[in-house]
Amino acid sequence: MVLFKPIKVAGLEIQNRFVRSATHEWLAEDDGAPTPMIGDIYEELASNEVGLIITGYSYVNPSGKSSEFQQGIYDDRFIEPYRQITFRVHKYKSKIVLQIVHGGRQSRVSTENRVAFAPSPVIDSSSGITPVEMNESQILGTIEDFANAAKRAKEAGFDGVQLHCAHGFLLSNFISPYTNRRTDKWGGGIENRTRIIVETIRRIREMVGVDFPILVKLNSTDGFDVGSSKIGLTPEDAVEIAKILEQNTVCAIEVSGGIMEAGEVMSKHAIDSMEKEAYFKQYARMIKSAVNIPIILVGGIRTRSVMESLIKEGYSDMVSMSRPFINEPDLVMKLKYRKIEKVSCVSCNRCFDPSGIKCYH
Repeated sequence: MVLFKPIKVAGLEIQNRFVRSATHEWLAEDDGAPTPMIGDIYEELASNEVGLIITGYSYVNPSGKSSEFQQGIYDDRFIEPYRQITFRVHKYKSKIVLQIVHGGRQSRVSTENRVAFAPSPVIDSSSGITPVEMNESQILGTIEDFANAAKRAKEAGFDGVQLHCAHGFLLSNFISPYTNRRTDKWGGGIENRTRIIVETIRRIREMVGVDFPILVKLNSTDGFDVGSSKIGLTPEDAVEIAKILEQNTVCAIEVSGGIMEAGEVMSKHAIDSMEKEAYFKQYARMIKSAVNIPIILVGGIRTRSVMESLIKEGYSDMVSMSRPFINEPDLVMKLKYRKIEKVSCVSCNRCFDPSGIKCYH
């Protein structure tokens, strides 16, 4: 069965086609240090044969923190607690990748962090915050922050990193013409808007070598209605960006979409029919047809037959889920051995709990 066939992602042998998509757990210390409770979640997933585990988003600089109790990777002191987590996962066959991020215009503004930084000062209507436009030295400094984060991830035993280029965070701010209004080399056409990602990859390669896997979570759309004056990133843009990423040694792309300002796009409620599942699949197919690296699809995947068809019909190479694994960390085992047809998750979104992720269903 295709769902349980191994797949190579760069040099990584992934035991099956299941990915635990990055999920904020709200379980880190105030300063971003990962806790054993986060390790508990990942180890349970690994013991239940989840092929690839992508961690909750980990900020590369305190200025890019987006949420309370979010993981950080901005300091060497985090290497050892992360190493303890990767050791727990690697007792099993699962692979684990650290997702690294800067919050951009969605960063938390507080007494410690007085402004949010972004490519352009475009007000975020969901928060009312107008970010400060980054200057050249701040952009170059952020590239260095990402590279140092990747170096720490490698030292901590992660199997790779995933650059978070989706959901309205900094790298996605740069690739979207809605949030990037710059006229210098960091803005304008697609090549310029993608420059910060390309330069980040180049710097990571200088620090960790050519063999360390770099994955990307990529927005395929900002999520605004077609015809909106806020149209932003288009799927056609995403295809061109994916080509650039492949040319610059990215080994897999997870296709997602939406920013906070566009409303409920990323994690839709009430996925109660097969027709509502895999709501970014058409965009994933466009990207998959343009590149030769594995495509991972996330977004409302809930039934076995849909999972199988996504791979068999050329939408994606792997299926990625977040909420279902909160509800059923043993989901892969149930699909493999009990042949269940549907996950138990009802997409109520109550699991995204600031006291720590948990299922209430």
